[in-house]
Amino acid sequence: MFVFLRHHRHELFDDAFQEELATLYAPSLRGQPPIPPAQLALATIVQAYTGASDDEVIEATLMDRRWQLVLDCLDTEQAPFSKGTLVAFRKRLIDAQMDRRLIERTVETASPTREFGSRALRAVLDSSPLWGAGRVEDTYNLIGHALKKIMCVVADQQGREVVEVAKEVGAELVCGTSLKAALDRDWDQQLQKDEALALILQVLHTVDAWVQQLPDQEDKAVADPILAIAKQIQEQDVQISEKGKVSLIKGVAKDRRISVEDGQMRHGRKSRSVRVDGYKRHVLHDLDTGLIRAVGLTPANVPEASVTEAISEDLDQQKVSLKELHIDRAYLSSHLVRERSEDLEVYCKAWPVRVGKRFHKQEFVLDWEQQIIRCPAAQEMPFVPGGIVHFPKDTCAQCPLKAQCTTSAKGRSVSIHPDEALLIELRQAQQTPEGRHKLRERVAVEHTLAHVGRWQGRRARYRGLRKNLFDLRRCAVVHNLHVLARSQSLQADLQDAA
Repeated sequence: MFVFLRHHRHELFDDAFQEELATLYAPSLRGQPPIPPAQLALATIVQAYTGASDDEVIEATLMDRRWQLVLDCLDTEQAPFSKGTLVAFRKRLIDAQMDRRLIERTVETASPTREFGSRALRAVLDSSPLWGAGRVEDTYNLIGHALKKIMCVVADQQGREVVEVAKEVGAELVCGTSLKAALDRDWDQQLQKDEALALILQVLHTVDAWVQQLPDQEDKAVADPILAIAKQIQEQDVQISEKGKVSLIKGVAKDRRISVEDGQMRHGRKSRSVRVDGYKRHVLHDLDTGLIRAVGLTPANVPEASVTEAISEDLDQQKVSLKELHIDRAYLSSHLVRERSEDLEVYCKAWPVRVGKRFHKQEFVLDWEQQIIRCPAAQEMPFVPGGIVHFPKDTCAQCPLKAQCTTSAKGRSVSIHPDEALLIELRQAQQTPEGRHKLRERVAVEHTLAHVGRWQGRRARYRGLRKNLFDLRRCAVVHNLHVLARSQSLQADLQDAA
């Protein structure tokens, strides 16, 4: 990667793209000479490749000749930029959506040599879990963590010790090393757990009243957002009966907050037995080139299909359309499928039809022109995609095939999927060797997700959705550069063989 970037950095960061990056900064005649944005962008990419921290990046520019070769600062005695400059550049990239342009540049760089133009894509879309960087805690510790954080930020603002501020407020309970140890309850006894929760809420009300009476508006400004987090957790997790009894709400609130430090992390599922606390990363893989054309990031509790709007925006920026879309069933409800054009072919394993002792759904005939469903006994009923067809109970009661069809006294009912016609096509395709071979093409995206996971890691590097999307995008850039490097190597081998 270092060698490839050294030789091809001027193709990736050509004059036009460097001018585009320069628009991130306002021209000024004051201060130090500006740092070339292309140099900072290269450092950002190599940082993703090596997994270095911001401090380690600055150290590497002084100590590692590989970094110096890529950044064109060989044998420098002073770091070419500071940590603050690198962090500020990252923020400018995010604010201007220029991290997306980095992916586009890898595609544009490949275009002249491999004819990756504005052709229609054969693409695969899939996701993998990304555990969040914030600490996941139960309700007791979430509220206690938030209250302790209020004490800390106000103490820093006032230049005092946390213990001193907590004693003044009457919140010593939440400022120890362990809240559960300070409460000292038998956590197997529900009555004692409820008593502990009531004590924590009492401290919350005390801290709330104290924050509202703070004379300094700056102190109040730093405390209010964290106090709002504590109240949010109380509202989503705690209930108080008419008699004033405090207890945890049974079940999980919709869009429940699970971390104080990262408010966008959510509980999700990788499978029935594996829970994900964080996010899902989505990758659109080009089957013909191996490049990543777009990526997306969603909270772990959000359906996969919700990411396709953002994916479409990225593709629109590249002025490309989809010819084939290979997906798993989680994306069948996406707008890419529901609002697809006639030119788009969708390849996906259909939802299975339960086959038992009685007539299953596939034994009912659907006439799409007249929108009529016909049962095995030749009884017809109109249907609407996305609705449920109820055959008359009197007709079913007299039907000679009732024993093979239903045991319900209300008659047989059949649900029609909003995209039932597509599901029928997919099931038919699965029955042929050609169709099964086509479904196996989506395996390529599994390898791409593994590559991205190798660089981004299993756990998020940053807190918050947007920063982790930035991290995912630059890891996609690293993947694309590897594809380009392998392509260059292959072409060189072929020329040598010729």
